Amino acid sequence: MKIGTSFILTASLLASSAMAQDLVPLKTDLPKPVLVGTPVPIKIDNLEPAPKGERPPFLVPKGAVNLAKDKKVTSSDSEPLLGELPMITDGVKDGDEGNFVELADGPQWVQIDLGQTSVINAILLWHFHSQKRAYRDVVVQVSDDPDFISGATTVFNTKTKKDQAYVETYEGKLIDAKGAKGRYVRLGSNGNTTNPQNHYIEVEVWGVPAK
Repeated sequence: MKIGTSFILTASLLASSAMAQDLVPLKTDLPKPVLVGTPVPIKIDNLEPAPKGERPPFLVPKGAVNLAKDKKVTSSDSEPLLGELPMITDGVKDGDEGNFVELADGPQWVQIDLGQTSVINAILLWHFHSQKRAYRDVVVQVSDDPDFISGATTVFNTKTKKDQAYVETYEGKLIDAKGAKGRYVRLGSNGNTTNPQNHYIEVEVWGVPAK
């Protein structure tokens, strides 16, 4: 009995080790920190505490890439007030003026077509990081349905208080997608604590194409 238990434990440890070897830290280029203007007091419910130090490493499968790079972006606001939708996946994350897309007031969303169904491990989101602010009702979903009517997996949701609102930083928000599968990624918001507009600088979707 002891031998059998020992064998099972050893096999489990070896399997865990093999799995761990297939995971690597997610590495992406971060923009330089930029803070300008007079900050507006952040008044929003369910706000997560300010992080202390740099974000800890996040592990993704070996071979995972940014599936969103240069992919097609659509939006509930087809004519942004500032910027152009392709900027959201062009790889430029700087917080300077002219590097963000501004959508109209109220609930708005942007959607990225990855081109094929993929296994998604992490989503990195930069709304606007040259000023400390928090965006309202941030919802991130994954689906194979471009209209998100059926089969949508919600991976982040501050609208229902499932997840906490957060203050924007140059590191962006890293969302654990937990291997959600889908071709489309939709990100929504409803203004922010500084003004009623919605903004996007960059979105990265990390994972591997499904086989």
